[in-house]
Amino acid sequence: MLIITTELRDRIVAHARADHPDEACGVVAGPEGSDRPERFIPMLNAARSPTFYEFDSSDLIRLYNEMWDRDEEPVVIYHSHTATEAYPSRTDVSLAKEPGAHYVLVSTRETGNDDGPYEFRSYRIVDETITEEEVRFVDAY
Repeated sequence: MLIITTELRDRIVAHARADHPDEACGVVAGPEGSDRPERFIPMLNAARSPTFYEFDSSDLIRLYNEMWDRDEEPVVIYHSHTATEAYPSRTDVSLAKEPGAHYVLVSTRETGNDDGPYEFRSYRIVDETITEEEVRFVDAY
């Protein structure tokens, strides 16, 4: 189960809406071993694509070095789908290399940049096996 604050959920959704029609992507880091997402880190989709996301390699190296220095790890890795449901594509699965992370997908297909309905779902992806998990939103940890 992913337990995440409503504030972090809202920031992820806002990033997805702001980048629509391109996919948005980012990380929520947390203390190593805690499984607690705390630090919101929106990233640039280097692919600038409505159907694909890609972290810039130099930004990703910088992020991992920063997390290492702060004793953090990527608790949530998120991205958006702009025209399809919030379910991992084959490409998403092939890119999932953090077995301990929660992979969050937000779909902005219904409303794009506007307020309104969206999908927010979380998955564990280990050895290319997708397992959807419950998401619980809390005001604080």
